[in-house]
Amino acid sequence: MRVLLTGWPSFVDGEATAGDVLSLRSVRAALDAAGIDSDTAWSPEFRPGALRLEEADPARYSDVVFVCGPAHGTQVRWLHEWFPDCRRTAAGVTVIDPADPAVTGFHRVIPRDEPGSARPDLAWHADTERTPVIGVALAPGQREYGGQRRHEEVHAALEAWLNTLDCACLPVDTRLDTKDWRNCATPDQFASLVSRLDALVTTRLHGLVFGLRAGVPVLAVDPVAGGGKVSAQARALGWPAVVGAEAAVEPGALDRWWSWCLSGRGRAAADRRPPESAVLGELVSGLRGGR
Repeated sequence: MRVLLTGWPSFVDGEATAGDVLSLRSVRAALDAAGIDSDTAWSPEFRPGALRLEEADPARYSDVVFVCGPAHGTQVRWLHEWFPDCRRTAAGVTVIDPADPAVTGFHRVIPRDEPGSARPDLAWHADTERTPVIGVALAPGQREYGGQRRHEEVHAALEAWLNTLDCACLPVDTRLDTKDWRNCATPDQFASLVSRLDALVTTRLHGLVFGLRAGVPVLAVDPVAGGGKVSAQARALGWPAVVGAEAAVEPGALDRWWSWCLSGRGRAAADRRPPESAVLGELVSGLRGGR
């Protein structure tokens, strides 16, 4: 007995949602516990190099299990054509039309939302591991820096590097907007958002400031050649995890400081009170002296 696990994340033109993938993990764990061998087919768009559905040899499997999502459409019907001699089961699926050949082609269907007997989704049963939640705050063009701007190159390098990390990346924007719920409307809201992060990656001065104010380690990347306001602010705050524009585009340049930010030393360095502002004292003193 050998089972091929499939789902919408198996189709080239399908979709991989967190619920789909976690449901597949749940079923795989249950089969492992029962001593049943299994493979999982993945779309090459989602997991390049993994077993592709089109490459799975039907003669190798006794069973095909389709997990999660709606059981309907041409992709699901294709499973019945590609694996005609396998026992086919749909588990934890939504059945929209019981007469759909995509549904009737299964030997057994275990729906999650059958009228009168709804079942918990299979993702409910799976184990997960906590990964770091990091904010990513990128600066806009900042044309005022003229020929020193390296924003496009730096951001391209950052985005490629972020794709290699095992963490949940959350885009955060210091720009406030009272008419769009996707943005914070007040600095208090933004500060509250940042305080819930494990770390912050930013090319913005205020990304650095808000992160350290909240005791959150910040990997600051200066997108200005030779150093601009991000580097200057890091010096003012005594924060060492700064990578210059020239270094940021080099392979491996970000990894050292990233590891440090997530280490106990990095967290301890970020967990400190903000310094007193010399600017405010100078401002008030100057205003009083001008009377």
